[in-house]
Amino acid sequence: MPIPEDVTGDEIDKDVRQELQSLPKTLAEDVARNLVMVARLLDEDPEGAYGYSRVALRLASRVAAVREAAGFAAYANQKYGEALAEFRAAKRMTGNIDLWPVMADCERGLGRPEKALDMAGAPEVHKLDKAGQVEMRLVAAGARRDMGQLDAAIVTLQSPELAANSVQPWTARLRYAYADALLAAGRQSEAREWFAKAVEADRDGSTDASDRLAELDGVEFVDAMDEDEDDEVQAPASSEAGEHEDEDKHEDQDEDEGDKD
Repeated sequence: MPIPEDVTGDEIDKDVRQELQSLPKTLAEDVARNLVMVARLLDEDPEGAYGYSRVALRLASRVAAVREAAGFAAYANQKYGEALAEFRAAKRMTGNIDLWPVMADCERGLGRPEKALDMAGAPEVHKLDKAGQVEMRLVAAGARRDMGQLDAAIVTLQSPELAANSVQPWTARLRYAYADALLAAGRQSEAREWFAKAVEADRDGSTDASDRLAELDGVEFVDAMDEDEDDEVQAPASSEAGEHEDEDKHEDQDEDEGDKD
């Protein structure tokens, strides 16, 4: 797959670059450039990211960072079985448990919420940092909802992290998930309160909390582009009216000249 000339491979993290040092220099550069493309495209073009991840995987399948990147690319394309296999491989290579929550979410994607809940109660969770534990809580709540256990999902999300006033990287997503669970349970007024709190914490627009809040408040947004299109549709009608006025004027002039004759 083509790679833009401005992508050198030096853009990757220092830890990943260190992993690639086990490869011949030219090969390491090729793998690095493909990994950069995976990172660049993952959000906006998941299919493109997946393509580059497969190239990197073909070149260096024994590098944990490559397996992890392939896992995230597959996950972004909802290829949950493939993603889970790649994440497991990366975990075996490094012994790192940071991928535990996303592995559990893959189990959800495969229609196995019970397995995700088992993982949420596993000893590995205690080894996660605070962000990882919050992520695991989100996955567990999602699994409860998959099983139709709305009240249990709400209770799962109730935590010191949810109640904290300080804003952390996970705060907006946690509040959003809680608001969404409340709304699903029919607790609309509480849901509105927490969507509003999610908006306050969502400084980078990682959720659509503002849209959900506006929807609950009955606010409708009009697209300016739609208004422009309506104006364009109406314009020819005005032109036609002008043409008819001109025709009427000419007919009046002809009648006046006939009267003079």
